[in-house]
Amino acid sequence: MPVKKLKEFLDSHHIKYITIDHSPVYTAREVAASTLVPRREFAKAVMVKINKDVAMAVLPASRHVDLKRLAAAAGVDKVMLATEEEFEELFPDCEVGAMPPFGNLYGMDTYVDGMLKEDDDITFNAGTHTQVVRLAYDDFERLVQPKIADFSVKE
Repeated sequence: MPVKKLKEFLDSHHIKYITIDHSPVYTAREVAASTLVPRREFAKAVMVKINKDVAMAVLPASRHVDLKRLAAAAGVDKVMLATEEEFEELFPDCEVGAMPPFGNLYGMDTYVDGMLKEDDDITFNAGTHTQVVRLAYDDFERLVQPKIADFSVKE
């Protein structure tokens, strides 16, 4: 079960969270609608390549990654979107496209768009296309220790 690793991690840190089951959907927009979470409050993980390393960019489902702004935040010349082939093996316990925004659990840098800090909670895919997790944003930031930057733009 993909969500097991995430739940074990959260439980080991005594984090309070809820899980929400939903019918199978595949885009962040669909997940937000299915779980009745506003898109601006639902966090999606977009896989990018910074230099030659795969990293995770986490942003509201209502926005897109601005690769130039993310490159500036990362202090590099160029950031590219990663292909599924480049990252699917990095998440052996997750369904492709449903990775939780915990890059630290998978040995990669995590960049979080500053807009997500505006809400008390964060909701995100739990490793499957049928379950999400919601927890306090402060707990998420403390556990993941992401690099916070403003790198998203409106759809």
